[in-house]
Amino acid sequence: MEAERRVGVAIDFSECSNKALRWAVDNVGRNGDHLILLYIQPQGFYEEGEMQLWETTGSPLIPSKDLSDPDVMKKYGVKPDAETLDIVNNAASQKEFVVLMKIYWGDAREKLCEAVDEIPLDCLVIGNRGFGKLKRAIMGSVSNYVVNSAHCPVTVVKDQRE
Repeated sequence: MEAERRVGVAIDFSECSNKALRWAVDNVGRNGDHLILLYIQPQGFYEEGEMQLWETTGSPLIPSKDLSDPDVMKKYGVKPDAETLDIVNNAASQKEFVVLMKIYWGDAREKLCEAVDEIPLDCLVIGNRGFGKLKRAIMGSVSNYVVNSAHCPVTVVKDQRE
């Protein structure tokens, strides 16, 4: 029997991150795997209290049942969308994934690479919004940075815009 794996998925509740989450559930995960959702809040996007303690290390791992609890999510300043919750709940029940979420505060590129080492993750799936060359040059590409810097296999699920 193989040990469970930790499959990370970068999410921001956008259409492209939901596509990456769906792809990870359908193509990477196996029964019993840990599916760890990584959500990155911008630096300083927190209120006083507990979140200041987690600014460096990220939040504790949040179980999937708490993702649907508005009071718990409000504590972290996160509002999961219905589609993400649906994908996660189906993954937990049909594929028997252990679904957890970890929230970080700061630069998405750096925090995703830190998460790979700290959790540690066996692989990471990330969406790509498909910015053009000019926009990518100005804003930088999170997925490009993570592919070149993370210490685990990274799969980029591209958004196929017309």
